[in-house]
Amino acid sequence: MSDTKRTLIRFAFFACAICTASHGLGASISTAPFGATQQGQAVARYTLSNARGVTMNCITYGGIVTRLDVPDRRGRRADIVLGFGSLGDYEKYNGKIHFGGLIGRYANRIADGRFELDGHSYKLPVNEPPNTLHGGPHGFDEKVWTVVRTFQGAQGAGVQLRYVSPDGENGFPGTLTVDVTYTLTDDNEVRIDYRAKTDKPTVVNLTNHSYFNLAGEGSGTVEGQLIMIAASSYTPVRADSIPTGEIASVESTPLDLRALTPIGARLRSSNQQMRYAHGYDHNWKLNKSGQRNGEAAFAARAYDPSSGRVLDVYTTQPGMQFYAGNGLDGSVIGTSGTAYRQTDGFALEAQHFPDSPNRPAFPSTELKPGDEYHEVTVWKFGVR
Repeated sequence: MSDTKRTLIRFAFFACAICTASHGLGASISTAPFGATQQGQAVARYTLSNARGVTMNCITYGGIVTRLDVPDRRGRRADIVLGFGSLGDYEKYNGKIHFGGLIGRYANRIADGRFELDGHSYKLPVNEPPNTLHGGPHGFDEKVWTVVRTFQGAQGAGVQLRYVSPDGENGFPGTLTVDVTYTLTDDNEVRIDYRAKTDKPTVVNLTNHSYFNLAGEGSGTVEGQLIMIAASSYTPVRADSIPTGEIASVESTPLDLRALTPIGARLRSSNQQMRYAHGYDHNWKLNKSGQRNGEAAFAARAYDPSSGRVLDVYTTQPGMQFYAGNGLDGSVIGTSGTAYRQTDGFALEAQHFPDSPNRPAFPSTELKPGDEYHEVTVWKFGVR
């Protein structure tokens, strides 16, 4: 039996439901204004609520998840994502920090801001010298998305957002139509469906960049919270965080997170990979054991002993970027008025591998006309 399966069995009871309200109420959705951008574009906030006390707020600016309230083992609710209290702060800081945003066209890094596709060379703007990060400056998490539809019913409550990225935006070829649907279910799941179509061959890699703190936003460091990633290998990086092209075993490294491990336990390791990233900021190649017919497979688990909150992540994506908030330096003030510092939150970004357009051996991120990009990530909440 694998380490992953043993851990899943050991903590199977994590999946128990958080029961704080009648099941019969069902999930619901409401909306309210959230101000206007500096360019005068109106922004709306959508609130998804279920019958068990989970509430999620997202805004049309960047598709950002601004708040996610989840009960603890005693039924006490707290916001578990980092964020800001105003649209102005998201506009000011999110191009660098990416709190809760939808990332595209290409999540993670592309080496030297260049790639070739079908015999054509493409140059992207460099925003993390010498590389392009998260699609370049003014990426998808800084765009105002259009609401295509809202819904509520037996499948949950949700909102479908759309952004049309014009041909040549940030150097990427093709007009790309992106639809992202957030759904909150009464099973305490947030499901994120990513879909995209193009009119020219292009590359696509989409994710959500929420930072979690399962003890509650503004509660301080997550070093005592536990993390598990269902991955036996990862993609080592150079000093500039670009993959070397190797797929290496996690065995006997600080990146072996196949069993629940305190985030802070190996954070200051002298391991060269940890030194390059100043902590955890790496891509794991997911095992995805038991996955069938392209369904979302178990990928990661986070657990906070103090509150009992558990987050399980399932995804169809091949990789998981685990980031321990290394760049937070106290310079921004969050939703609760607290300055965010290193390790005050962590991100679990389900995605394709960094620099895949320049690495033919990695899973392909190419999208051609007539094909549809479709990936799913699920956040499932429970308590221990």
